[in-house]
Amino acid sequence: MVFRTFGINNHSIESLAEICCTTSIWTVDLAYLLQKFSVSFSYYTVTFGANPNYSVETFYKEQLPNDLIRVDMLFKKSLEAGINIQCRSISIEGISLLILSGEYIAIALVDQYKLSRSWLKDVFISDISDINSGYTGHYVIICGYDTETDEFEIRDPASSRKHIKISSHCLEEARKSFGTDEDLLLISLDDNDSKRINPSLQLSPHVKVGS
Repeated sequence: MVFRTFGINNHSIESLAEICCTTSIWTVDLAYLLQKFSVSFSYYTVTFGANPNYSVETFYKEQLPNDLIRVDMLFKKSLEAGINIQCRSISIEGISLLILSGEYIAIALVDQYKLSRSWLKDVFISDISDINSGYTGHYVIICGYDTETDEFEIRDPASSRKHIKISSHCLEEARKSFGTDEDLLLISLDDNDSKRINPSLQLSPHVKVGS
C-alpha cells in the first residue's frame, strides 16, 4: 500500500515477501524493505531487538525461538545499513501533529483485536467477549487526522472498508498493547518524490492528510 502511494507498482506481495526472505515479518523487516526501495523513513520502537518475553503470547510462540537471533542481527546491522532506529515512544499527540503537518504517513504495528473492537460495536455485536482476545500483530497505515472528532483515518489491508476512522483512544490502546513495542515507521512524503503520490489517499476536506 505504501509503495503504491509512491508509484512503485512493479512488485507483488509475493515478490516483496521473497525479498524479506521470511514469512515471519517483523517491523525491522519492513524497515529494510523500505530502505531497499529508497523510501525515506524513521523507525521508532521501545525495544531494540526481539523481546524474549513475548514467548508467552500464542501469536509469537511458534516463531520466536527462530526469530530471536535473526531479528537481533538485523537491529545490530541497522546503522551500517543506513536505517534510522530511535528507541523511544511517540505520543498519540505527537503522531497527530506529524500527520497534520502533511509531510508524513505512518505504518503502525497494532493489536488487531483491540483495533477492531471499535467498529465491531458499530455492527451490533453486543458481546464481543467471546471473540479470541489474544494478541494478534497487524500493520495499518495512518494517513489522516480529524481535529474536530479526534479521530485518525487509517488504511487497513485486512478490512474491506476503503475508509476507516478510528478514535485516538482506540488507536493508542491498540498500538501500545503488549506485543507491539509501540513500533512506528514514520514515512516522509517531502523527502520522496511528491509528484508520484497516489491521490487515493486523499481524505475529506475537514481531515488533514499526509499527502
